[in-house]
Order: sequence, then structure tokens, then C-alpha cells
Amino acid sequence: MPNPETYNSLLKNCHPYGATLVAVSKTRTEREVMSIYNLGQRIFAENRAHELIIKAELLPSDIEWHLIGHLQTNKVKSIISYVHCVQSLDSWKLWEKLNEEAKEAGKKIDCLIQIKVAVEETKYGWDKNELDHVLSSGLYLAFSNIRICGVMGMASLTSDREQVRKEMKTLRNHFDFLKQTYFKETEHFNVLSMGMSGDYQIALEEGSTMIRIGSMLFE
Repeated sequence: MPNPETYNSLLKNCHPYGATLVAVSKTRTEREVMSIYNLGQRIFAENRAHELIIKAELLPSDIEWHLIGHLQTNKVKSIISYVHCVQSLDSWKLWEKLNEEAKEAGKKIDCLIQIKVAVEETKYGWDKNELDHVLSSGLYLAFSNIRICGVMGMASLTSDREQVRKEMKTLRNHFDFLKQTYFKETEHFNVLSMGMSGDYQIALEEGSTMIRIGSMLFE
């Protein structure tokens, strides 16, 4: 079961950076989630839509659910009433579908633009040129039921800490560029979600405002 000392240590590490802790609850039981909830945690994340839905229906209603895994467009309708933030906005098609279903549900959904900075081919996310083309078109401004609140990314799973740091610097540069170029007047564009159990300290040092911690919390 989760160790309260680990949880409190993570909060303490986040505090100087003003960063938010997201507890990644994928594969965890409702009992395990409640053990973190009872320590005061209210933001949880799932990788898969169906697991998020199941837990959202069983667990307290004041939990803020984030989806951090790849979201297929055919799953958007089923998840829209449960999710607070989709951190994995990785395509124009998904952007359109999320706005459509959010509008139908009469709500606004926070989203983070997922940018690919890792070398692994399996990682989802926009590349810089593709994203710049989409944003410069201005077409996304018509999607009034989506609030773009920042960016999310994952560094490579490697023991090379310098590579991890380099990729996180790249993600921070993307965030700064987008903020200055497209979201300068958007107060809620303030989230840089990067850093997991194995690399969160580097992420904080490189400007992360939101870390996603799973295995470390539930050891």
C-alpha cells in the first residue's frame, strides 16, 4: 500500500517549484486509490478511457480525473462526462472530436497538447512543424469547448540522464514558444506536464509545473 512518507516527500519536493502532483492510478485498485485520496490527493490520472470510467463511477465525485494515455476518437463520447483534463491531445482529429462531444455535453474540457520529444517511435505526440502549421491556421479558435492549458510530454525511458534533461529542455522550449506566439493573452495556458517516477526531479529543475507519479507512490 502507498507510503504516506513518500507522498508527503513528493509534495514537499513540488512546493518550491509551485508544481502540481498528479497520482497515476492505472492498474491500481479502488482501495489503493482511496489510500492516496485519504492523504489529501484529489488529482488522479489514468492511461485508458475504460479504466478511468470505471473508477470515476466507483470513487468520490470530487476527484479530478486526467487522461494521460492515447485517446481514440471512438472513446471520446464515453469519457467526456468523467474527464476533467485530457493531457494527451495528439492530433487534429481528436481535437475536433473532443470539442464536438464537449459541446454536446454542455461542458468545457481542459486539454494539454502532447508534444513528442522522446526518441522512441512508439511515443505519441505532435512534432513541432505539424503543430505550428495547425496553430498558425487559427482554426482551433473555433473550438470553444476546449481550453488549451499547456503542453505534456514524456522523455525517453533511458538511464542517460543527460538525454532526459535535453529532451525536457526541448519540451520547455516548445512550451515557451507556444505561450509567446499563440497563447500570450491566455492566462490558463500555464501547465507544463512532464516528469514521472524515474525522472521527476529533473523535470522540476527544467520547469515542470505538473508531475505524473505512479509506481513511486504505490510501492
